[in-house]
Amino acid sequence: MSSFLADYSALSSSSPRSDLTQVLQNIINAPLPFISQSDREELLKLLINDLKNYGPKSRLTNKDAAQAMLALKTLGKDPKGSLYLSSPGNLSTLLSFSSTFKDDPEASGEALRAVANALLLIVKARVTFVSREVGGSTIIATMFEKAATPDQIFILSRILFLCTAEGTPLIRTLVEEKHHGRTIVDIIAAKLDMMITAILSGTKLAREAMTDLLKFTFNLLHHYPKMTESEPQTTEARDEKEAKVIGDFWNSRLDSILPPLLRTFASLPPTFPCPMAAPLTHVIHALITIPISPNLRPYWFGNSSPNHSNSNNTPKSPKSPSSPTSFSRSDSPSRGNQSPVRPSTLDRALSVLSPHRRSSSRPESPAVNIDVLQRATDLLDVSFSHFFPDNVDVDDPSVKERAKRDSPDNSPDALDDLLSPLLVFISRLCIADEQSRIRVRQWIVPDDLDRTSSLESRSDILGRCLRLLGSVYHPRLKDSVGEMLFAMADSNATTLCALFGYGNVAGYLFNKGIMSAPPPNTSTTNPSLTTPGGVQINPITGTTEKPKPNEPEMTEEEKEREMEKLFVLFDRLEKSGNLSRDQNPIRKAIQESKLNT
Repeated sequence: MSSFLADYSALSSSSPRSDLTQVLQNIINAPLPFISQSDREELLKLLINDLKNYGPKSRLTNKDAAQAMLALKTLGKDPKGSLYLSSPGNLSTLLSFSSTFKDDPEASGEALRAVANALLLIVKARVTFVSREVGGSTIIATMFEKAATPDQIFILSRILFLCTAEGTPLIRTLVEEKHHGRTIVDIIAAKLDMMITAILSGTKLAREAMTDLLKFTFNLLHHYPKMTESEPQTTEARDEKEAKVIGDFWNSRLDSILPPLLRTFASLPPTFPCPMAAPLTHVIHALITIPISPNLRPYWFGNSSPNHSNSNNTPKSPKSPSSPTSFSRSDSPSRGNQSPVRPSTLDRALSVLSPHRRSSSRPESPAVNIDVLQRATDLLDVSFSHFFPDNVDVDDPSVKERAKRDSPDNSPDALDDLLSPLLVFISRLCIADEQSRIRVRQWIVPDDLDRTSSLESRSDILGRCLRLLGSVYHPRLKDSVGEMLFAMADSNATTLCALFGYGNVAGYLFNKGIMSAPPPNTSTTNPSLTTPGGVQINPITGTTEKPKPNEPEMTEEEKEREMEKLFVLFDRLEKSGNLSRDQNPIRKAIQESKLNT
């Protein structure tokens, strides 16, 4: 028997409270390997029994509940401890503790954290938890609906995320059943708006709560359309032989999640030093699953949609922000004919969170006009500037080290994981909307682009994209950049080559099965191989052809001197035997001139 088990077993209802506190703290601070499996299970058994029967005759009183629950959760961090807690009886008991100690938020929260640990470490416990014997899904869904603090939303979202991670039937139940007249989608929408306010207010655990809430949301958006009769969104989705991927199907029951997700995407404040971090990365993952269908189109594009264009039809072109911290037009300098300055992030968040707003099963009109494309391109520009400063080689070791340092799990593939979804997101906007293609094209390769020097050596978004097309160490990021540029170029290889030069995109086109340079453009609407000023563009490099200097005409005296030099040179070749008399061009010319006279 370990000292931890012996010390706790020796306690009684008459023991000084300071002794109980010290024993529980020792258990909490003990390294995991220091307690054997049998002792760990016995300690958990004693703690659960004492928490069930706390009172004057027990080791524990209600004042000790939070610390005792923390000790129980700590013992469950080891897989052996979680295995013991994952039985139907123990899971039910932990759920009951969350209600028994509802007046002690700390104790109630630790009980739910013990459940979450068990579900994380013991996969089969997820099935047990949602079974009829435990009924965990109904209890947690009810608690989730009532949750009002980041701490509550965080742990309940974590449990719901784990229970839906494998696309279980629970997803269909959650989406289709109503809770006090509201669907789970409506409830999630309210929680997203609530967490936006909490994040902007700097509330503790708000970002973590938003992150797990978005993970749970992604599970619903990803799995539910494949579990029920849903509308195919792509040609591949209609082909039974094709593998199904995210975005192939969509169900209108999920429509109302789009506006709050877009508000979240637009309102999340920047993070430093890395501009792409949770929960922003997770909201992008969720948005990628949602199609740009006709009924959802106004929420995606707002007034930048072709059907909502401004009176002079001048497209708004995303531009590079004036500084690495600038994420929206409201932070950027004036941009000519583009949209007027929008309200600040806080103003936008407050306007969408006003009390009179209410959920519905269908999307409402957007409370603000969110420029989704502008936000996405600003994020991409800032992220590229952070990871690829100036015109650094994208495969330089410093780039990979910076990405690993900024990654929460120090992943060697951090850059691919962080930036590829954002590029996919921009590609989808370009594929779905002509105005978006024009705006992105004008952002990366504007009409007045200086093409006098190498495009891939530039220190702007264009140079970074072209250098990434030749990357060796970032394969997914390389492919994602290529797909974005291709989508921006109307998915047309000829247009792509006209914009960037065949040499810069040859590798990408080869991987798409286009083995040679496409024919030049003959269309009047697509880019040509000349600048707006009429200067010729090299079709291979994408740079302008430098005109050859005009050499002045030689004088008669200069021509005679050159002729004399040639005569002497060929005469020497003839005398040395390296040139026969009938092959000497000078001698031939002299003979022909004599014959003509």
